[in-house]
Amino acid sequence: MIRWVWAFLDRPTQRFDECATFWSTITDTQLSPRRGENDEFLTLLPDPALFADAGVKMQAVTGLGRVHLDIDVDDVTTAVRIALDLDAELVANHKSYAVLRSPGGQIFCFTPCGRAKGTPAPAVRAPDGILTRLDQVCLDIGPTDHAAETRFWTTLTSWDLTQGRLPEFARLRAKEPMPVQLLLQRLGADRPASAHIDLASADIDATAAWHQSLGATLVEHHEHWIVMSDPADAPYCITGRDPNGV
Repeated sequence: MIRWVWAFLDRPTQRFDECATFWSTITDTQLSPRRGENDEFLTLLPDPALFADAGVKMQAVTGLGRVHLDIDVDDVTTAVRIALDLDAELVANHKSYAVLRSPGGQIFCFTPCGRAKGTPAPAVRAPDGILTRLDQVCLDIGPTDHAAETRFWTTLTSWDLTQGRLPEFARLRAKEPMPVQLLLQRLGADRPASAHIDLASADIDATAAWHQSLGATLVEHHEHWIVMSDPADAPYCITGRDPNGV
């Protein structure tokens, strides 16, 4: 059912241009022309020489920023029915796409498929030579909703679920190449489900320093990952994983 998954970065209008430049730089992509009724949308475009397909879009929004998923499917109506049967909620039904909310509260969209198969962009080499790659959307889920939310995303995607190195993490990975995989994180306290971006890095400290030079802020340093905030104060993580996805 799922043909492609987009990581969609919603960022406040007043900080959108700064954020777009930041994310474009750290992913080594070019900004597409703005589109939409209020020029609120753009896509981060990989170098055409890579023969890779885009996997990240951005939207200027009012209020606080967030991350949601756009899921390209063969038939939006059928996908909506499947999600509703799994206890999702329909938020808005547009002419060509639908906005839904997972049982735990995470917003996502079903969008029409524009491709038969895509090629995710490769890892990016920072100025210091360190490889990084935006390759994961982490779903932050409260303990009460965790089991139901895990069942929902596992059933909806039909992706392979594997346990992470720590008990509070599990990963959903597609059988076909996708620009992002899903990490399910069980939080210590209940709150509506939300999402943030994870980047894989060969050296998390070096990557964090590079991002800080571009306007990001270091929030928390852990053994295997660093929590950062982008120029709009939206959280994301730099994680110690192979950027080539091996």
